[in-house]
Amino acid sequence: MVLPQKKSSKALLDAQLELWHHTFGFVKSMALKSALDLRIPDAINDHGCAATLSQIVAKVTLHPSKLHCLRRLMRVLTATGIFSAHCSEDTGEEVYGLTPASHLLVGNDNLNSITPFLSLMLDSVMVSPFHDLSKWLQLELPDPSLFEVTHGQPGWDMLRSNPTFGVLFNEGMTADSKFITDIIIKEGSDLFQGINSLIDVAGGLGGAAHAISEAFPHLECSVLELPHAVANAPTGTKVKYISGDMFESIPLANAIFLKWALHDWDDDKCVKILKNCRKAIPSRDEGGKVIIVDIVVGAGQSDLKNNEVQALFDLFVMNINGIERDEKEWKRLFFEAGFSDYKITPVLGVR
Repeated sequence: MVLPQKKSSKALLDAQLELWHHTFGFVKSMALKSALDLRIPDAINDHGCAATLSQIVAKVTLHPSKLHCLRRLMRVLTATGIFSAHCSEDTGEEVYGLTPASHLLVGNDNLNSITPFLSLMLDSVMVSPFHDLSKWLQLELPDPSLFEVTHGQPGWDMLRSNPTFGVLFNEGMTADSKFITDIIIKEGSDLFQGINSLIDVAGGLGGAAHAISEAFPHLECSVLELPHAVANAPTGTKVKYISGDMFESIPLANAIFLKWALHDWDDDKCVKILKNCRKAIPSRDEGGKVIIVDIVVGAGQSDLKNNEVQALFDLFVMNINGIERDEKEWKRLFFEAGFSDYKITPVLGVR
């Protein structure tokens, strides 16, 4: 029999601190959501990227009686690295500034803003299912997704039944596509060499396709989407919108572009999509290719934050029965779909 060793007070308090750090982690997310809703990054940016509390208040919608509450919100946002803070030598007031992270939250004319995407991720529709996670884990497979257990309908159906959420989703995906595609074009422009046509499968409103079309004017870019999405697509652009279903067939093109399309589906459905991609492109010798933008768990930079975010995001997409895959899992899908080779190019950090 092994008797438990008596732990020191410090060890007990350190253990408590670790648990508190996890328990109150949601406060960080909600503090960030409040900053986005109040447009605090824009308020600071409008003052030359450095603003006092009173200057922020003048720009945001806040009741005067909540000034001291805003100070406490900013304390969390500076402690967690969203904003910087220093004391003014002239007035003694706290001056808040933008960090590399919060520069990505500035709206207005900032083409790199990912605020719409984060607003989607932090919306109550996306967050509330996790209150039911333990209940969902007790259900036998196959079962409704975690999202469906909470909301009574699959996420894809809610895009149509809840127009407000549908707009939020499209804006979020468009912003993320623009942000990430600009980096792909900068760091991996060779991917788009030697091809004349490209189809962005499940490309939403065409954020990625538009960025690619602008960077490579010779490319004929199209978006394949479901009919309800095509009905809301922008008009008067070079990008063509094709109504269809990737599970049925994909139009012919030199290259197929799949951004965050495969992680939403189980292996069987992914293989079906990939087989349709293979039918749609020329042979490898003729320059045909499938470009997949998705997480490869364990690939790229290896550090604690990267590994943690990958694990968190994998659990997040489990919300809709999605999954993030490691290289062995991706390889199995590719070969089962009939492809003989693949190349992983880690240029997108955590994904």
